[in-house]
Amino acid sequence: MRKCGQHFMRENISILLLMLIAVPIAGELKFHPFQDEFRISFGTTAFFFFLLWLRPSFLAGVVTGLIVVLFRIVLDFLYEDAFSLLVSFQMHFPAFCYYAAFACLFSLFRVNTLHHRPLWVGLLGTVAEIAANLVELSFRAVSWEGVFQLEVVGPIAVIALIRSFFVLSFFNMIQLRQAKWMEKQQRIRNEQMLMLISNLYEESVLLKKTLHQVEEITRSCYELYREMNEVEQKNGTSKRYAKRLLSLAGQVHEVKKDNQRIYAGLSKLISDENDRDYMPLGELIGIIVQGQRKYARLLEKDIQFETNVEVPYLACHIYTTLSLINNLVGNSVEAIRDRGMVSIVASIDESQGWLHFVVTDDGPGIVVKDKELLFMPGFTTKYDVSGRPSTGIGLSYVKEMTDSLQGMIDLSEDSCGQTTQFCIRLPIATLIQKG
Repeated sequence: MRKCGQHFMRENISILLLMLIAVPIAGELKFHPFQDEFRISFGTTAFFFFLLWLRPSFLAGVVTGLIVVLFRIVLDFLYEDAFSLLVSFQMHFPAFCYYAAFACLFSLFRVNTLHHRPLWVGLLGTVAEIAANLVELSFRAVSWEGVFQLEVVGPIAVIALIRSFFVLSFFNMIQLRQAKWMEKQQRIRNEQMLMLISNLYEESVLLKKTLHQVEEITRSCYELYREMNEVEQKNGTSKRYAKRLLSLAGQVHEVKKDNQRIYAGLSKLISDENDRDYMPLGELIGIIVQGQRKYARLLEKDIQFETNVEVPYLACHIYTTLSLINNLVGNSVEAIRDRGMVSIVASIDESQGWLHFVVTDDGPGIVVKDKELLFMPGFTTKYDVSGRPSTGIGLSYVKEMTDSLQGMIDLSEDSCGQTTQFCIRLPIATLIQKG
């Protein structure tokens, strides 16, 4: 909250300083509708525009009025031969009254709380400008009777109405562009967060598998300890080996407890079943393509992506879908040497209750005699520039995850080995939002 307040204060000060520079300069672009010292200028247009950004607005109006008067006095001093400070001040002081009155009414009407009601902003801005112009004219006129006449108020009201809604339109255009930019940035952050959590989800699945393995190792160690303990008792020897086995079982058990704590933390972060765990399938595929397009550029590869989603509005589980399909698409991106094409097709077979995902690339193909080896943990055909192998976890994870969801994964290639195709078939009920 404190940081937000400081940011708001800095932004207000920046806008105020910009206003103090722009308004006096814009005020020199003017015309005189009543052939006297009263002017209609772009300064008032700029002033109204900046007031829409500032809170509080009254103090800003007073300061701006003082700066405008000072600026005009300095101009008189520079360009008039017979300069008189008192005469110059008397001539320009009504301008201060205009800015102060406008800001006072603007603040009194609480215009900056009505940005969601632009018609009211335009109308109240028009009223404030008409009243401020009449205040300025009252200070310039010999008598008030000459100010409150239709031939004076009429043109001022028309100009004020046109100018207020022109400024309001320009202000709303800027706000709309700013809102779209902020929405885009928020969407990018959300997509990055979803990909991060999907990676954590993948790690949690692997960690859960590890927990089962550690539990089995612990049980085997303890059973071996009991057998060794009985053998050593029968032989009448020391229980040295039995104790070592018991110690080993205890150490493995401690590793299991540590992993359980980590798994519990990950589960708390990613496995709450709520509406946010599901997104339309079309959006999920779009996130995958966007992320993999950046990955391809990072690898300095020219890769085109094609998508065909038959059911773009089907709400699927975010992290399961992302982790499965993103692994396959990432695998295709890495397989393609310099340039190529990756295709993602998602279709549904309602009669059989299956959801099909097909990822195809035109890379060099996979030179492996036994395709089943591809899905073994640690197996890889990819090496980096220094010759170090990949971890070989991706496809094994996809295989295990598909099996756990009671689905199937197939690999096929064309006769020339020019395209590689992975096809995942999953029960619809395992991915879609329930009830």
